Order: sequence, then structure tokens, then C-alpha cells
Amino acid sequence: MTATSVSAPRAHWSATPRHQWPSALRRHWLITSLLVAGAALRVVVQLAYQPALLYIDSFRYLDDLGFFFPGGINPIGYEVLLLGPLLVVGNLAFVAAVQHLLGLALGAAVYALLHRFGVRRWIAALAAAPVLLDAYQLQIEHNIMSDLLFQLLLLAVVVVLTWRGTPGPVPAAVAGGVLALSVLVRIVGLTLVVPAAVFVLLAAGLRPRDGWKRRLVSAGALAGVFAGVILGYALYHLSWTGVLALGGHTGSVVYGRAAAVADCEALDLTPDEQVVCPDEPREVRERNGIDYYIHFYNIPANVQALPEDFDYVAAQGSLARKVLLHQPMDIAGGVATDFLKGFAPTRTQSPGDVPLDRWQFQTTYPMYGAEWYVAEWAEHHGDVKPSADPELAGFLRAYQLGGGYTPGIVLGSALAVGVLALLGAGRARRSGLRALCLLPTGLAATVLLTAAAMEFSWRYQLPGLVLLPLAGALGITAITGRRDTDPAGTRGGPGPDTTSRTPEATADAACRVPEPSATTPAKEREMSPTSTNSPATSDTGTATGRTEPGEFPDRVDRLALEAFADRYGDHRFAPVVVLIAAYNEEEALGGVLEAIPSASCGLEVDTLVVVDGATDGTAEVALRHGAHTCVAPVNRGQGAALRLGYRLAAQRGARYIVTTDADGQYDITELPKLLQPLVDDSADFVTGSRRLGSSERPQLMRRAGTYFFAWMVSAMTGQRITDTSFGFRGMKVEVPNSVTLRQRQYQSSELLVGVLTRGYRVLEQPMAMLARTAGESKKGNNFLYGYRYLKVVVGTWLRERRTAASAPVRVEEPVTADR
Repeated sequence: MTATSVSAPRAHWSATPRHQWPSALRRHWLITSLLVAGAALRVVVQLAYQPALLYIDSFRYLDDLGFFFPGGINPIGYEVLLLGPLLVVGNLAFVAAVQHLLGLALGAAVYALLHRFGVRRWIAALAAAPVLLDAYQLQIEHNIMSDLLFQLLLLAVVVVLTWRGTPGPVPAAVAGGVLALSVLVRIVGLTLVVPAAVFVLLAAGLRPRDGWKRRLVSAGALAGVFAGVILGYALYHLSWTGVLALGGHTGSVVYGRAAAVADCEALDLTPDEQVVCPDEPREVRERNGIDYYIHFYNIPANVQALPEDFDYVAAQGSLARKVLLHQPMDIAGGVATDFLKGFAPTRTQSPGDVPLDRWQFQTTYPMYGAEWYVAEWAEHHGDVKPSADPELAGFLRAYQLGGGYTPGIVLGSALAVGVLALLGAGRARRSGLRALCLLPTGLAATVLLTAAAMEFSWRYQLPGLVLLPLAGALGITAITGRRDTDPAGTRGGPGPDTTSRTPEATADAACRVPEPSATTPAKEREMSPTSTNSPATSDTGTATGRTEPGEFPDRVDRLALEAFADRYGDHRFAPVVVLIAAYNEEEALGGVLEAIPSASCGLEVDTLVVVDGATDGTAEVALRHGAHTCVAPVNRGQGAALRLGYRLAAQRGARYIVTTDADGQYDITELPKLLQPLVDDSADFVTGSRRLGSSERPQLMRRAGTYFFAWMVSAMTGQRITDTSFGFRGMKVEVPNSVTLRQRQYQSSELLVGVLTRGYRVLEQPMAMLARTAGESKKGNNFLYGYRYLKVVVGTWLRERRTAASAPVRVEEPVTADR
């Protein structure tokens, strides 16, 4: 798999204004229904078992409270991060209630993440259903157990690494810290740093062209913080116990797996190893299961029965090493078998497995042979005797045994779909989601395989309820290429569903130009394509071929604007709009869109792609990546497309416009350099400069032209400029709309010269000019290009000087939205 950046469409449904919540709930009716059902089930569980369920492991967690001794079997993350703080303010019933609320939040977060990446709403809701409705999930949430917190931390890793697109070193470092905390909650998370680091290294560089150095820094930040937190806890363990470790007697876990298959007669064992090697012959299946051997020598009575001064921990480790060395296939076969058990259609139990009924609702309160201990802790943290409501408990048991769980075959299918997407099946290679599938798929496979290496328990399959549906939903979307662009889910409120409409069909359907309503503000009517106050229009557009743009708005502008309104309704843009004019750039555009962040300099960012009569799949790529897409039905040139974008951004509330190219020649990570001076009001127009920064493989003639025209513009305008044609620029929204724009190809110099001549504050920033990621340049012959460029520079300067002498600097104020 090649390195690709992660796509992060901006679907701000969570920021919906209060008065639009009813329509938002209608659009998201399925997940709303599932959340209500999940909440109802959790209320039943809360009432059925008082104060909470206490499993055997619960007693260890409760024993650790107050002094947090790290020498037990498990690390103490659950006690420190969740259980202890909750018991400071409440009792065991309160802990269970909070855990149920966190379970609901877990389902909502799965849906929100998938919705953000354009997964269709019904698929996203079904992916959240397992964690919301699965009875085994409900049961573990009501237990005083660490599993729910472990699930939350794993999903948090996915969110941190993907929510704002491809992560840099800071998000990667945060994810490393969260991963380390997951290890301190459940030690099985120790191996998860591998898929997370691989994701950051291979699939989460800020841009593929950033090179390995950037990706190595991010992966190193993740691994470094992870290792630092783990080492810190190991030192804490050392200070208490004198041993540098994460838990006590973890070698018994490996011993349990080895003892279940050890061929004691064939192995050359020492007397001590003979003692801990099972006597039962393994051929007749009389040998106990892994769980028995893990815990057998942890029982004091069994330890006391051993010879005096017998080091059973050392003997267990020694035997395990010999079995691993001489019977690797037996070990691997056992691990593979236990891994596949989790994907069985129904909940089954094999001989030697952890009893299944431990994770099932019972009609009476389960005591596990520790009635006195259960009662003591229940009364200590709540003055309540443990009890079960027979009717409610009976209902929950019937629900669970009657199919109220996620079939393993469904989870296995989700894992398979995630893997297929990673391999590039269907449309996954071009979807922008292929790389993203790596993270949940890799985390799920790793955590389930690590758990299977220890022993099989249906409890250990619970992380799959979160990660596997997430991987499957992303995989389906990547393979099919069908995303939910959901303009109704954006800030502008409800709008038509466009998932089944092509950009071309939408443009062709724009046959009429509506009159502005009487309630339209005067300034907005002035900028509207339908305004009677607009300059005379020129219907120069034809059905095919490139046409010359007329005065704004011409016929093509009106068709494009009406199609945009048909698709997005009255949607209002974020304060910052990244504007891209694209013509036949389907190969490069996806990578550019994937790298655009959803926020910068404290402001939300929207992406607007103006498709300039493209004949390939440019518009489809833009829509699939969640960009707001305006389609001009015929090709008129980049200048006309940008002019249309400038007006559209102003009409719909943007405050700042940033332009970049669709060919991937600019580094979007440098966006703050353009935006911050505008936000600080220290400039009106900020442009990059390859001369102040760098340029990859510049041609000699182009480099000479850059120097010449920079000198010329500087001389004419009286302000030093080093690069007149850098396309990565930021500006206040009124700036480009105050300059006459007529050029279809040389718009960069036309706009810059016009802005300088009109007296706006212009700032240059050092930036990188990169090689194209795909496609070919459309600039043509260097000499002809230079001649035409010269005409534009001189002509624009003369024209704007005359215009500026008779008009104020700012001829229009932008239409802004309340945010």
C-alpha cells in the first residue's frame, strides 16, 4: 500500500443551530432511534441488578483503591482513571450509571466519526448498533470492570489520529499517550502501538510528498510518548515491588497457553519443569483449559502443595520457553483457533474456555462463590445489598440468549471488508479512505489476535464491537465509492440529498434563473447573479469547448450558481473558504482535498471546488471528498472559475478566501502562514513566494521569468514583490471582488497587480513550490506564455490605475453570517 493522506470531510452536523435540530433529528433518525433503544436497555440493566455487577476481577480493582498498589496481576489504570474518581463522588450504582452513559457516547462517537468521513448515514448507524444494543456490551458496562474504558481509549486513538485529517507530530504524540493509557487499563493493549505507528508512518504523512522525514517524525512522536508513559509506569512498579514490570506474574499467561499443548514426554524437561507440566495426556482431551493453568498456581493452597523453596514462576517460564521452541505449530494452531472462535455465528463455548455464562445476564444476582465478599463491597460503597429483579433480569437474559448480540460472522465480514479496502478492491484506491481503513482494521486484528494468544474469552472480543464495524463501514464506503455528501448536515441546515445526482446532471438541470426575493438584503442582491443592478451580461457560453468569460455574471455563471443553490440550498460557508479551480484534475484533486484541514488559526474551514467544465471525473472526486462543489457546464479558464468562486464565497458568508491549485503544487500545511496575518488584520492580501521559500525542479526559463516579472511589478507598483504568479494566496473576501477580473489563464498576475494598484496591504510569505502530483501543466510554450503574461501585467496596471483614481478602494462589503 502506498502512502496516502487521510481524507477528512467536514460534516459539522454537531454544530447545527438549535432551531434546526428537528430537521437534523429527522435526517439522523436511524441513529437517534438506536440511541433511544440503547438508553432504554441500559435503564433496564440499571434497575435489574443493584448496585452493579461484581465479577471476580472486580475485587482486585476495589482492593487497589486508596493506595494504588501496582503489583497485582493487572495495571491500575482503571482504578486511577475511572473507578477511583467516580467512587469519590458516588457509589457503585453511580459507577455503573456513568459507564452506561459512556457506552452510549461510544456508539454516538462511532456514528459521528463515520459521518464525518462521508459514510452514508444508514451504514454509519448500523456500525454503531453493536456497541449500543449488544447484550454482552450492556453486561460488561454494568460490571465493575476495565473493559469499557479500554474500548473508549481505543476509539479515542482512532479519533485523534483521523478527526482533522492526516496527523502531524502533535496528534500522533497525543495518540501515543492515549495508547499507553490503554495498556495501563488492559495490558493486552501493549501490541497496539504497532498498527498505530504503521498507520502514521505509511498512511498518515501530512502529504505523500512530504517525504519520509515528516512521517518518521510523526511515527517517532507516537512511539516515543507511548514508550515514555509505559516506562514511567514500569518505574512506578519498580519503586513498589523492586521489579521493572507492568503487572505481577504475567508469565503465567504464556505458561497457560504452553501447558495446554505441552508434550511432556517428548520434551527434555528438568525436574522443576516436570512438576509444572500437566500429567494428563493431551491426546485424549482430558487436559484442562488455558484459564485453569493460568490461575492454578496463583491459588495459595496449590502453591503450598509444591516442594519447599520451589520457584514455580521460574519453572513456568522455563517450560513455556521450551514449548514455544519445540512446538511452535501447536502454539500457532491454538492461537489461530481461538482467534477464529470470535467469528462464530452464535455464542459457543469449547472445553477449557472461560465459562460463557460469566458474561451473560442471570435471573439471580451472580456471586461466583464469593457471596460474603460481594456483599461486603456492595455495602461498603453504597450501603446496598446486592440484588436482582427477577422479571427485569429474566427479560435481559431472554433478550441476550434470543439473539440480542452481534453474530461473530457479521464481525468477521466487517474485518474482511476492511482488509479488502486496504488491498484496493473496487474503488478503494481512489476513494481517499483506503489508508483510513488501516487504523481500525489493524487495531481490531491486533487486539483480538493478542487476546487469542493468551486465551479465548468472549469478554476479550468486546473491543471488536467498536473497531470492526468501524472498519467495515469505512471499507464498504471505500470499495463502493459512494459517500454521503450530506449538505443537510452542514452548517447551512437542511438541503436536498445529492448522493444519487451527478454534477453534470445538476448543471444541466439548471434551466432557469430565479428572481431575488423581496427579503434579500440589498448588498446581497447587488452581488447576486440575478440582480438587476449587475452589469450587463454576455451570453458567450456554448455547449462545448472553451469560451471567453463575459462580465460577471454571464450565462455560465448563472447556470453554475443555480446548480450550486439546487444542491446546497441556502448553506452558509465557514469563516475561511479554501477555493480551488479545477479542470480535468481527477488524478491529483483527491490528494489535495484530503490534506485540507477542517480548522486553522482558530477558524473553521470549508473547501469550495469550482469545476471549470471538466470532461473527466473531477466533479465526482470533489463531491466524494466532501468538498462544496460548483460545476460550470463549459470550460472558460481558471480565471473565470476563480472569479465565480470569489463571488460565491462572498455571497455565502465567508470572511477569508484562500486559493490553491488542484494539481498539488502547494503545501496546504502552510495555510496558517496565509491566514494568520489576515486574522490579525496586519494584511489584506497574503501570497506565497517560491523565491523566499523553495521550488522543486524549476525550469530555467520559468525561473528567469519569475525574477523578471517580479522586478517589473515592483517597479510599477512601488512595492517589492518577489513572485507574481504564486497560486497559494489568502485574502479578505472583499479584496478580489473589488478588482476587475477578466483573464481566464493569467489571473494570478491580474489579481496581484490590481490589488497592489488599489492600495491594499500585501504581504509575501516564504513557501514551497512542489512538483505536480499528477497530470500535466496547461500553461504551454514558455515564450508565448511569457509574452501574454507581459501583456496582462502592463494592461492590468494601466486599467486599475485609472479605476482606482475614480473609485474607493473597497467597492463591496462581504455578506457575512453570524457564527
